[in-house]
Amino acid sequence: MSGRLKVSIRALSLGLVTLLSTGAFSQTATAPARTPAIIGIVNIQDAIIATNEGKKEFDALQARFAPKRDSLKTLADEIESMKKDIQAKGGKLNDEERANQAKALAEKQKTLQRNYDDAQAEFQQAEQEVVKRIGGKMLNVLEKYAKNNGYTVILDVSNPQSDVLWASQGTNITKELVDAYNAEPPASAAPAPSSSGAATPKPNL
Repeated sequence: MSGRLKVSIRALSLGLVTLLSTGAFSQTATAPARTPAIIGIVNIQDAIIATNEGKKEFDALQARFAPKRDSLKTLADEIESMKKDIQAKGGKLNDEERANQAKALAEKQKTLQRNYDDAQAEFQQAEQEVVKRIGGKMLNVLEKYAKNNGYTVILDVSNPQSDVLWASQGTNITKELVDAYNAEPPASAAPAPSSSGAATPKPNL
């Protein structure tokens, strides 16, 4: 998938940090001062993609949009061929012929851009639905995992601009979260309320 997937999960990850940190601080308020805080980090982007459901869903998306991608490539190849043909003929074309070929080329380029924009918008909407569906269920799994293992706060490091500058590998629970998600019966991983307005990644078309 593309690099902009990080942006698409940002709203979910922010909700994740808020959810866990709020509950955790309310617990530590009554806990003895000597109780150490247990902090973990997770890459929600990698986790969603790595789950069995995520792999299946994103593979299905790639297969679903393969015909559109092939169609766009064919049209792009036609445009390149037209450009080379015009360049090869060069001065052999009169003004009218040159103008007609330039017009035809411009029309094909507009068609390519329009088709690409339409395919991109459709892909982004479909991918957003997958991200929201899996991400919402993952929040439930993560909350359960954090509580069962005594975590105080879980921080998401999917965003390159995360405030986490360094963390030991032992604090990374991404794999454990994926395993916990895969172990959940489908019916028990009901979607949790998720943040709206998440952006989606640009399709690899």
